[in-house]
Amino acid sequence: MNPETPQAPVSGSLEDVLAVKKAKLKELRGRGIDCFPARFQKTHSCAEAARLGAPLEVGGQDPTPVRTAGRVMQLRDMGKSVFAHLQDGDGKCQVYFKKDALPEAAFLLVKKDLHAGDFVGVEGGVFKTRTGEPTVAASSLVLLAKAMRPLPEKFHGLKDVETRYRNRHLDLIASGEVRETFRKRSLIISTVRKTMESLGFIEVETPILLPKAGGASARPFKTFHNALNADMVLRIATELHLKRLIIGGLDKVFELGRIFRNEGVDTRHNPEFSMLEAYEAYSDYNGMAGLFERVVWDSAQALGIESVLYDGKKVGLKPPFRRIFLPEEWKARCGEDMENILDGKSFHREALLALAHRLGVPAGDGTPSSKIFDRIFDAAILPHLDAMTFVFDHPAAITPLAKLKPGSSGVVERFECFGGGEELANAYSELNDPEDQLERLVHQAKVKAEEKDDEADVLDDDFVQALECGMPPTGGIGFGVDRLVMLLTGTASIRETILFPTLKDE
Repeated sequence: MNPETPQAPVSGSLEDVLAVKKAKLKELRGRGIDCFPARFQKTHSCAEAARLGAPLEVGGQDPTPVRTAGRVMQLRDMGKSVFAHLQDGDGKCQVYFKKDALPEAAFLLVKKDLHAGDFVGVEGGVFKTRTGEPTVAASSLVLLAKAMRPLPEKFHGLKDVETRYRNRHLDLIASGEVRETFRKRSLIISTVRKTMESLGFIEVETPILLPKAGGASARPFKTFHNALNADMVLRIATELHLKRLIIGGLDKVFELGRIFRNEGVDTRHNPEFSMLEAYEAYSDYNGMAGLFERVVWDSAQALGIESVLYDGKKVGLKPPFRRIFLPEEWKARCGEDMENILDGKSFHREALLALAHRLGVPAGDGTPSSKIFDRIFDAAILPHLDAMTFVFDHPAAITPLAKLKPGSSGVVERFECFGGGEELANAYSELNDPEDQLERLVHQAKVKAEEKDDEADVLDDDFVQALECGMPPTGGIGFGVDRLVMLLTGTASIRETILFPTLKDE
């Protein structure tokens, strides 16, 4: 018997099933049964109860009473006895209801009134059945909640992914794998926080509602504040506020929170997602590479893994990660120097378009230069980044907040980290020269206007003024928590790592 396979639903339409359930609830109340009591004190989770019986010999008993509770996933009526499988947040266990061992009213409740989906509490000793399954021999029973809707039939009712995401509570009931993914997500987030704190970082909170978006290139969500009579946006990054804290003397800060970007939805993108950004004074992008290696490895160790199978490929997680440099990789994969498409801190648009056409990458007069660059990268370089890989040194034209690499007029100290062909992290040696910063922000805003790029205006005068107060050399990094969970759990879609992903209206 599979404990996760619920009883077959009552035949008939959903309306018929609900009518039967409501009638049953009314009948139970008429018999003086409280179908939704306020509490039940458990001494053992379902999994703990099962573990108590694991060492027993077949037929052996441990009379020590346990009190456990959970959702009834299946009932098997044997006449004068009934077997049930209960499931709670920790796991599952089998329960044995025997007519001679229960009060008459309790056994009648099991036989006549208990259905898959209901919550019950039981008390009794533990024994091991002839089939070797640890089982609680119930001596008492309490109905804790009467389910009014039928459970999904595991192998047929929740195959459609849209149905699963819209009804995540049913998805979690039906699938132990889904529950395990989100337990792992919680463990990963907890581990990341512990790692950051162990390295001396303090966790902070910055505004979500802003007068204008900044710190990234993305379209923001727009809203309106009635009391202030002001247009506002939801943040697309936390960078500019966190750098203000570095300026203010908090040398190691991080924030782990929700980010909102009004962009496409696919297997790698959700409009709201969790991101960690961290900034460390007197560090640089090399320091941030070491930090990210530590975060990934600590999270992997917490899960008890050293590698993961992602998209059919084995990805090792133990540092040091592979390190390559974009100018060299660009020449090897695209057949020409990256400098050919750069014009100082801008792109040489004609050269960029010519390269895109030569490589068969879609690009037209209306395509922003930054998007053409990204498409070339994705087509020529990304397919070779299955192993955990830092790609160092990127064009200044798409990175106005990072320091120029010494001796270069068009390349900045920035890396992106990839694993399994997915972008995982982005880091800079942060630009701290206020005059250079203002010049680059003004220039990028002009380019966006000329190319009719509708992503956020990156110019932020308040941030520049804060920078004029002086900021020490600083390393900064941002990484998507959902992407990290995808990698470490071998999950192909971001929707499988977000409990309630954004979906179209039905």
